Amino acid sequence: MNKFKEINVSDELISILNSSGIKQPTPIQTEAIPLIKNGNDLIAQAQTGTGKTLAFLLPIFENMKSDDKNIQTLIITPTRELALQITEAAQKLNTSNKFNILSTYGGKEISGQIEKLSNNTQMVIGTPGRLLDHIRRKTIDLTKIKTLVLDEADQMLLMGFRNEIDAIIEVSNKKRQTLCFSATIDSAVKKLAYRICKDPKIVVIESEDVTLKNIDQFLIETTDRRKLDMLAQVLNKTNPFMAIIFCRTKVRVDNLEEALFAKGFSCQKLHSDIPQAKREKIMKSFKNVEFQYLIATDVAARGLDITGITHIYNYDIPENAEGYIHRIGRTGRAGENGQTYLFIDPKDMKTLEAIEENIKMEIPRLELEYIQNIVCENELPKTKYNKRINSRSKKAEDIRKMYK
Repeated sequence: MNKFKEINVSDELISILNSSGIKQPTPIQTEAIPLIKNGNDLIAQAQTGTGKTLAFLLPIFENMKSDDKNIQTLIITPTRELALQITEAAQKLNTSNKFNILSTYGGKEISGQIEKLSNNTQMVIGTPGRLLDHIRRKTIDLTKIKTLVLDEADQMLLMGFRNEIDAIIEVSNKKRQTLCFSATIDSAVKKLAYRICKDPKIVVIESEDVTLKNIDQFLIETTDRRKLDMLAQVLNKTNPFMAIIFCRTKVRVDNLEEALFAKGFSCQKLHSDIPQAKREKIMKSFKNVEFQYLIATDVAARGLDITGITHIYNYDIPENAEGYIHRIGRTGRAGENGQTYLFIDPKDMKTLEAIEENIKMEIPRLELEYIQNIVCENELPKTKYNKRINSRSKKAEDIRKMYK
């Protein structure tokens, strides 16, 4: 029997999942879906790439009523990118257009959102600041919501959204179901979750193999002065289908994008100083394989689930192990394999030690002179994307034809 059937997912949704190549539930889906369908409040810990978005969307769609024109579901996310990602996943499940779904976030014209909110919207997915803006304008009514989802609760606390979350919950239906999903559940997350939940069930999916089992990790020791040239050599050798290159700051992203573009690499940059409309255009182009390398700050590390990302390059080491796990979690998704490369300067050694201690492994070191032998074509991840792209000037349509 289909395991989605065993946890009482409807035939309609199973058919949609199967058409997207999703045949079996992940551990977080297996644990969470029955609890959510039964109306329980939930605190769930699951790392990125474990299928947690479907873990709450599937039972929410089962529980929603198409004849109820009120806002039934509110999903709060820390970033615009994650709001858009969840909205896209929700729309894929909404093939019969039973429900009206709205994504609301800052940086986008609010008038269109207000118009949609006045027209029987049943699911709202948004960021705290924009949701609070609607509350102040009295353009959103949360008094009838049945389910509130706090996604990436740990990040919302880190980003300082606590007051906004409190204000949103204050005007929400007190009889709602509350679901908190978080990559980590520390004391601050627990305090928030227990305060807004009623007798919640707890689900914890251990992160070890879920995050790392499909990802080959490599480390290259260098200096900041030599890092650009070394990165260029590794990119030329590995030549991924699609990749993200992470930098720690916006200035570093700007400088690296300019330098790699000058070297002939097909790349674009993404960080918070780029206007929202342009960011959406960049992400659409990346998903359509119109360029090969997305150079980004950690704004892109959360929530992005893009088919075809085979490689992650950490040009700058992240600040902590959680950041590292979220970055590399952009590859190796949905059963595919991925490769990651971490470039470190001598000053990064303490941070590296903390990361390796947390992930319980020593990342294999690569000497530059051995890269040609170790990272050769027949040792790349065996995915449907591992054919070489011989020309970075290929148009998206040509590339898509290669991988059909």
